[in-house]
Amino acid sequence: MNIAIVGAGFAGLSTAKVLTAFGHQVTVFEKEADVGGVWSASRRYPNLTTQNVKSTYAFSDFPYPKHYPEWPSGEQVQHYLDAYTRHFKFAHLLALNTEVKSAQPVGNGWQLTVKAAGKEEETRHFDFLIVCNGIFSQPMIPEYPGSEAFIVAGGRICHTSEFKELADAKGKHVLIVGYGKSSTDVAQAVCQQAASTTVVARHLIWKVPKRLMNVLNYKYLFLTRMGEGLFKYIRLKGIERFLHGIGKPIRNSMLNQVQWVINRQCRLEKLGLKPDQPLESIARSTVSLVTEGFFESVEAGHIHVAKENSITGFSIEHGVRYAHLSDGRRLPADIVICGTGWHQRVPFLTEDVMQYVTDAEGNFVLYRSMAPVGMPGLAFNGYNSSFFSQLNAEVGAYWLADWMGGKMKLPPADVQRSTIKERLAWMEARNEGKHSKGTNIIPFSVHHIDELLADMRLPLGVATRFKQWFLPIDPADFQYLHKALLQRHQPSSAKMQVQTKTV
Repeated sequence: MNIAIVGAGFAGLSTAKVLTAFGHQVTVFEKEADVGGVWSASRRYPNLTTQNVKSTYAFSDFPYPKHYPEWPSGEQVQHYLDAYTRHFKFAHLLALNTEVKSAQPVGNGWQLTVKAAGKEEETRHFDFLIVCNGIFSQPMIPEYPGSEAFIVAGGRICHTSEFKELADAKGKHVLIVGYGKSSTDVAQAVCQQAASTTVVARHLIWKVPKRLMNVLNYKYLFLTRMGEGLFKYIRLKGIERFLHGIGKPIRNSMLNQVQWVINRQCRLEKLGLKPDQPLESIARSTVSLVTEGFFESVEAGHIHVAKENSITGFSIEHGVRYAHLSDGRRLPADIVICGTGWHQRVPFLTEDVMQYVTDAEGNFVLYRSMAPVGMPGLAFNGYNSSFFSQLNAEVGAYWLADWMGGKMKLPPADVQRSTIKERLAWMEARNEGKHSKGTNIIPFSVHHIDELLADMRLPLGVATRFKQWFLPIDPADFQYLHKALLQRHQPSSAKMQVQTKTV
């Protein structure tokens, strides 16, 4: 088939690489000037690094360069993805600086209107459309009373992804909204330059040190099957049934010990930054790693945290710009940087298509987070925020190849809809509504992969699964998928290769 892929992040690139190996003709449209998605130069804030160590954040057949640090920088991840396209020889399939303006079903395919930088719009026709624009598609900046006057008076309000130059903060009063990783990363980066740095945090969340007790890499606790098993999945089986049944005291003790270590190591009670909720609340959103130096900067007075607070508006008094907080304080403010999340948008899909793939609450209604029920020729990949986003996307690409090639049959439409409805209800309850419109599968990345492998009838071996219970997930464990599916879809070609080698 002739396939259009929108987005050149982890999902778009792995999908392109896999589908070309299965004989499809692919074009990847990316509106930015480089590949990378959230790692693109256009979206990187200062001090950006990965949450995962490099050994767990790679594709199955393409490890990071050995000289990269354990937690690569945003720039290094972007270089890695660029190298991926060149290593597997599909860089020529990328249409960079090209935005998809609209996509609508026509006949048995799709009609796309695209615009490359400096060129006129053109119409392209494809047999299949795969949306890989990611769940972090549009920065979300709250609307504050008085913001227009604040900006006219010389103030600046931006998203963390839009703040690029540390020099912009020199000598300025900077407020960072939010307490997630991007907020604390930016706060630590600017605090040595700014006149004052204040983090405005509505809610405190638990942050996990890269090394607990300054020794144990957190990957051994949270990037394993055991780490996932500590949190209750939609259905329980095997050892997980034990951990959330008669073995729950053991499970609770494990989490309590980790919480005690984090509290002590980061001196949270001393700093007044211990969250009100227990550590297991991290399962409702994501694991946020401790930004190196952040708590030390708070203790030294370089960063102030206005906890249980929000900005209620701005004012200008005697030429000085102020931000007003919900506790009644007002703080001088020159720059406000919002680490307030993202809107999930697919602006190029028509309204009737969006009504088909989303429900009344705006949740994406996708089987396995990828397939709209009963809408041929359309799929999504990367719509499953996870610890192992690159691996979920890569396995998802193989799932798409198997399905599109006709070797994998999905359940009847009513069964798909029932499965989706059950999953959305579970996610809504578990995440208190903060489930990114049905696209957040954290912390159940490997569970999701297991479901995709079961659909393909290619589960991991028992020994590999056992290993993954105690050791961090190794993407190389999933290399077998490529050869197994090629043999399934190209049996005659595979047999010829074997015969040739024998001769």
